Amino acid sequence: MTAAVQQISGNLTIETVAQLLERGLDFAEKKSLVVDLEQVLTVDSAAVSLLLVWVRQAQSNGLDLSFTNIPTNLLSLANLYGVAEMLPLQSNRAA
Repeated sequence: MTAAVQQISGNLTIETVAQLLERGLDFAEKKSLVVDLEQVLTVDSAAVSLLLVWVRQAQSNGLDLSFTNIPTNLLSLANLYGVAEMLPLQSNRAA
């Protein structure tokens, strides 16, 4: 079974993450979802929190979630906060 892909674009900052949390990820009738972050332009620490919330939501619903094309600066923030290993990365242009 191939995972569905959900594209995230624009800014992942304190100004935008609340709206993204409200909208949520599209888990409807899916067992596996890949969140593609290739089109993300700007991030701050709120982006790290958002990804961790999505991971928790997926785990609590028994769903397989992974992130691909995580921006270098987002990965750097996750490493700085010591949570990068908590983010299921499928592939990464920063690697």
